[in-house]
Amino acid sequence: MVHTMTLAADNDVARQGFVVEDVTTGVHASGFGQLGDGRSFSFYVERQSLVVEVYRPRLRGPVPQAEDIVATASRKLTDIDMTDERSVIAAVRDTVADAQPVTRSVR
Repeated sequence: MVHTMTLAADNDVARQGFVVEDVTTGVHASGFGQLGDGRSFSFYVERQSLVVEVYRPRLRGPVPQAEDIVATASRKLTDIDMTDERSVIAAVRDTVADAQPVTRSVR
């Protein structure tokens, strides 16, 4: 199942604190959304895990770069129905809540 992208209204994001703007279900599930604090996130399946990347607020361009990632989390796919949009969104919401800050080495 593929969905047409619709942008969430700013007040929806602020009120809910978590909005998925686009989701694709299935073996190659992926999507993106926004958090109430101004950060955005994306998710995708890699190997047998759901991976979430949280980006810093106010990105400079339309495509986040590696240095824009401020937190990450992953979870196994074993308890997620990847064909059900609601299950995927719930898993993403829980995974975003578990995201840990990315540590960067000083150059």
